[in-house]
Amino acid sequence: MKTRFKLLTLAAAVLLAGLVSNSAPTVAGEPGWYSKIVDYTFVKDYAVIPARDDVAIIDSRPMKRRFDNGHIPGAVSIPDSQFDKMKNVLPRDKSMALIFYCGGEKCMLSHKSALKAEKLGYTNIQVYAAGYPDWVAKGRLGSVSAAYVKKVLDGGKATVIDARPMKRKYAKGHVPGAISIPNSQFDKRVNLLPADKQSQLIYYCGGVKCPLSVNSALKAKALGYTDVKVFQGGYPEWKKAYGKGAMGNKPYAMPKSGAIEVGPEGDTITVASFQAIMKDNPDSVYLYDVRDAAEFARNPVPGAVNLPVDALENKVGTLPTDKPIVFICSTGARSGEAYDIVKMLKEDMQVYFVDATTTYGKDGKHMFVQN
Repeated sequence: MKTRFKLLTLAAAVLLAGLVSNSAPTVAGEPGWYSKIVDYTFVKDYAVIPARDDVAIIDSRPMKRRFDNGHIPGAVSIPDSQFDKMKNVLPRDKSMALIFYCGGEKCMLSHKSALKAEKLGYTNIQVYAAGYPDWVAKGRLGSVSAAYVKKVLDGGKATVIDARPMKRKYAKGHVPGAISIPNSQFDKRVNLLPADKQSQLIYYCGGVKCPLSVNSALKAKALGYTDVKVFQGGYPEWKKAYGKGAMGNKPYAMPKSGAIEVGPEGDTITVASFQAIMKDNPDSVYLYDVRDAAEFARNPVPGAVNLPVDALENKVGTLPTDKPIVFICSTGARSGEAYDIVKMLKEDMQVYFVDATTTYGKDGKHMFVQN
């Protein structure tokens, strides 16, 4: 009886340990490992696109030989060998969550970097010991760098796809050699993809806050394409590395339309005009936030209605018409899609969108909008 009781107690302890390891940092027993280890189940809730602003995910592997060729989307590169030179890349807030990873359970670089960060005073550090190999093995998308995209384009070894709206984004500047398949037009333009399902596809959009590239990449995987990646740094990273690319931005005129200053095509509301309206007369427009529901829940905007762009088409008929509608998101990509969807179905509606990078305050009361 005592033996049976001990076995049951041991089994319960093993089960409890398994549950804990899937939900919270645990202390690992491997020599040299950092004390707080997390697994895929923990990391996947933080390694999301749009990138969260309460965590930094750091790739400790060499940049050119590893990070460039594939990393967790939204991660930043701080090779352990360059940690002291690149520590300024770490967030200023020492309490922010840091998740380090490298090349798997045999790789010690992430553990070494975590210890270095701890010495700098960071207090919320974890190591994803299974690292990038585990991330890919779980079926998740890998992201590549601008240098990788340029290399494969120069060698004709990949099809690079711009998932942003064509007229408002792609036509004004894109990665040279990329084709335009806006996420909202994926089904209608899917014939532009190569017939060979083993061809390498690389999707990009407006940066780590833009989910259009991930959404399109997942659609391609669902069609049976086996080598699908994202360039999550997107066009902003490309411009920083190599310039504006094909077809730079047009001069941005600001003619007035009533109380709203609009762009030359009458679709965008200028940042200055939007800020003035939000400050002095917010009730003069309907504000629709087309970010995903989870993003909006983390950083809600008072006075805004959350209507994710993926759900908009079926609800266009319910939109109010007595005041102008302004769509907002994080980069202008999804809000531009929202504009296109509405105009396609109800051309006479008075709608605009903010074509800018928007950062939302944690208190839900502040938006920082920047061209």
